[in-house]
Amino acid sequence: MAVHTVATTATPSQDTSAVDLGPAVALSCRECGERFPLGPVFACVSCFGPLEVAYDLPTGDPEALRAAIEAGPANIWRYAPLLPVPADVATKPSLNPGFTQLVKADHLAAELGVTGGLYVKDDSGNPTHSFKDRVVAIAVEAARAFGFTTLSCSSTGNLAGAVGAAAARAGFRSCVFIPHDLEQGKVVMAAVYGGDLVGIEGNYDDVNRFCSELIGDPLGEGWGFVNVNLRPYYGEGSKSLAYEIAEQLGWRLPDQIVIPVASGSQLTKIDKGFKELIALGLVEDRPYKIFGAQAEGCSPVSTAYKAGHDVVRPQKPDTIAKSLAIGNPADGPYVLDIARRTGGAVEDVDDAQVVDAIKLLARTEGIFAETAGGVTVGVTRKLIEAGLIDPSLTTVVLNTGDGLKTLDAVAPTTGPTATIRPDLDAFRAAGLATS
Repeated sequence: MAVHTVATTATPSQDTSAVDLGPAVALSCRECGERFPLGPVFACVSCFGPLEVAYDLPTGDPEALRAAIEAGPANIWRYAPLLPVPADVATKPSLNPGFTQLVKADHLAAELGVTGGLYVKDDSGNPTHSFKDRVVAIAVEAARAFGFTTLSCSSTGNLAGAVGAAAARAGFRSCVFIPHDLEQGKVVMAAVYGGDLVGIEGNYDDVNRFCSELIGDPLGEGWGFVNVNLRPYYGEGSKSLAYEIAEQLGWRLPDQIVIPVASGSQLTKIDKGFKELIALGLVEDRPYKIFGAQAEGCSPVSTAYKAGHDVVRPQKPDTIAKSLAIGNPADGPYVLDIARRTGGAVEDVDDAQVVDAIKLLARTEGIFAETAGGVTVGVTRKLIEAGLIDPSLTTVVLNTGDGLKTLDAVAPTTGPTATIRPDLDAFRAAGLATS
């Protein structure tokens, strides 16, 4: 297929015709398939469909590729041959995210009635304590390749912190935009890295619209917006979750996986990663089911799924799960396609169920999840009870962030068991000695 030239936005300072992004060879429209050169663009000029990275992936002996991956660094760069990054990426200044724990959650499994093996992929162990470090790491390499000097984003919180930290490490200026009413922990974490942090009066969709205007203005010259003009590369970072889960399961795919849905990009890229692993012969080609999880107060994809619709109607967010509060998710229709194609589903839980699930995961496995993790665990429980998740099969649940970022969600119902005088009689009187 011919590769067409297309004008870029937020024009970088160098020619993009000879950029080195490893196995990435072009951008391809997800709707019509038209191809374009690698560059800071995100929409097809023919049909306005989203662009994604097309590859010339390694061929040959799967065992040799497996061995090369296993010999690589214990971070995202062990998968450099499968990502849009230069071969020497591991030598460059980076936060080096990835290769987080896959926790065998036997106590949670017992609570939920799962007998086939339940695992929590705990991405709170990343440098800024969310999966966003993965996607930003890839976007930074694209920004370097295209000669950008400022990193930016629209964010519901976690991405703002990830961009600020990655920019500081890599030597970029950063300027990120957030809704004005985010959780204070996320605001502080985004600001502490010394970049510019701008609160926008409105919700995430308002922030995103503002960034789309800025990217087409001379004020945005030289800016790489990780989730706008660098979005095709940024999204590929989520594939590393698929690679890690398969490797950590002994190079096999889970039977079922539950993934939180905000924009929907993470879910679509995990599916892409699974399909690549199969095509490369790194895992057995076998069925897997993908389930999407949303908060009831922002559930446009879940609503569309349950109604049997292909179109996702925007909603105004109203939920404590602010990291998932994207009312007009860009990848929503693709989430629907994947859930239906794999035999999965998209479900939602209310705020009370989110809080209960956060506490359940903490109590059973010692993992303190942010609200998005509560959504995923809560939806997993709901899907098991509805008979949509088979408890006899291997199931993976994603926790994408640290509960210390969303303390307000659990603070009203969490605190000391008792407050006593500093003596043994008081301790006995409180009834704690045998509890």
